[in-house]
Amino acid sequence: MDNQAQAKQTLGDLFESQLQAVLATANRQQPYTSLMAFVATADLTRLLLATYRATHKYHNLQSNPRAALLIDNRTCQLTDHYQGTAVTATGQVHEIPAAEREEFLRLFLAKHPNLAAFVNSPDCALMAMRVEHYYIVSQFQQVVDLAMA
Repeated sequence: MDNQAQAKQTLGDLFESQLQAVLATANRQQPYTSLMAFVATADLTRLLLATYRATHKYHNLQSNPRAALLIDNRTCQLTDHYQGTAVTATGQVHEIPAAEREEFLRLFLAKHPNLAAFVNSPDCALMAMRVEHYYIVSQFQQVVDLAMA
């Protein structure tokens, strides 16, 4: 298996096992982070998120769609430093157009059925990060940069 295939397998395994990620947005020059439920598309090109439109993160993304999403497998044990894996995805986040919403909503709810009332609320925006890069850090200092075409 080549490095790119291994990196994609690592991403797939991590994304399947984790329910939440940390979204980093910015308001002018001030970073802002939010704990978010997420799901990845099968081709790993998009990461789906949901938020109410009346939130800081939504307003930040409206003025600056560039964001980062951190997904990791920490256990809060000392071994995490050397055995943990953390992935930072970078790209632009936009609300999913109405014509595509049902397809992505099904994918989101397949992983997060408990969030059905939240994500179906008229005040909730279903968002997608179009991933430009994944930075995969494992074993404390091994870094793989996977550029997405």
